[in-house]
Amino acid sequence: MNTLLIIGAGPGISQSTATRFAQEGFRILLAGRDESNVADFIAALRKDKKEVDYYQVDATDMSQVNQLIDQVESKYGQIDVLHYNAANLRNQTIEQQSADSFAADLNVNVAGALVSVKKAFEYMKSRQAGIILLTGGGFALQPHPEYLSLSVGKAGIRAISQGLFEPFKAENVHIASVTVATFVTPESEEAEGVADSFWKLYQQPKDSWTDEVVYPAN
Repeated sequence: MNTLLIIGAGPGISQSTATRFAQEGFRILLAGRDESNVADFIAALRKDKKEVDYYQVDATDMSQVNQLIDQVESKYGQIDVLHYNAANLRNQTIEQQSADSFAADLNVNVAGALVSVKKAFEYMKSRQAGIILLTGGGFALQPHPEYLSLSVGKAGIRAISQGLFEPFKAENVHIASVTVATFVTPESEEAEGVADSFWKLYQQPKDSWTDEVVYPAN
């Protein structure tokens, strides 16, 4: 059974993505700060006879992220798909936001992603197989002054996927992001559309790999 690990699990994009991959027979592993955010969803998956588990992790704690990936690799044999979805959606201008909160946001929005990517790639490179999926955002393309730390974070996500695409491809590891250029609410048509975009990236043959999909399409 293939394994999907989602770091930053909650209602919305990650829940719809988990549902999409579970429908295709994947084992679903959810990781986040608060299991109560997805408790009902986990119960529904289990009721539907899907294999699912939850791990508590703080994406700003780099040692926790590394330990999580080591633990999952040891327990299940391999992570076939890693999805990094964690982000702080802070609505503040540069005048309103403190330096400390800006740094904290970047730890979640960018640093946690980069550490997760680095650790997962170590295992995937050794197998010459795997895919890393990142939740990007339209603020990477059009930054918003009232969501500045999120805009910088999504620009960082885009840089990670595009900057690492070719060296990872050389090791048969596909890294890509879905740039979400619309508002997404839990269990919405948009959430399902983003999940389908991630599934399409997973299905791409190597000669057609791309580093980014924009949803909705321009």
